Amino acid sequence: MSNIKHPEQRIGVFIDAQNLYHSAKHLYRTHVHFGNILTDVVAKRKLIRAVAYVITSESGEEKTFFEALNKVGIETKTKDLQIFFGGAKKADWDVGLAVDAITMAPKLDALVLVSGDGDYVPMVEYLQKHSGVQVEVASFGKSTSAHLREVADDFLDLSENQSRYLIKKKRPAKNTRIKKK
Repeated sequence: MSNIKHPEQRIGVFIDAQNLYHSAKHLYRTHVHFGNILTDVVAKRKLIRAVAYVITSESGEEKTFFEALNKVGIETKTKDLQIFFGGAKKADWDVGLAVDAITMAPKLDALVLVSGDGDYVPMVEYLQKHSGVQVEVASFGKSTSAHLREVADDFLDLSENQSRYLIKKKRPAKNTRIKKK
């Protein structure tokens, strides 16, 4: 599943932030290093646009995360968390990401989907058939749909280089208080 990557390729990166966040949280109990992922999937090609699809909560605690994404060159598209009667919550960007990817495809030679969600298979197949773009996927292998991996032109398993793609949690400082005698 090797594809051609050359410096003149125009590339777009579409990040399903919730998918990656939950994969890293459940598999490794840590957070994702989006900056390193962006650097590696772009692979010295011409980045046209990088977009992370994110969810906002009522507390607004994710604001610093959004700022960090912007700092590394990733634009954020936000959607409010929906809370239904009875407490059920819904927060996904699948359709929005797919529409943006299909809309941007004519301006791209390669498109990277950063997600392991199998719901994107029809989008990947559509893009390959109708726009001719090379579609690459980057995600954690253990939480990636096997069908999505099959249809992608290339797959980057983020699990294979955890030290690069995951943020190490800081250990709490040791108690340095001086004991009195």
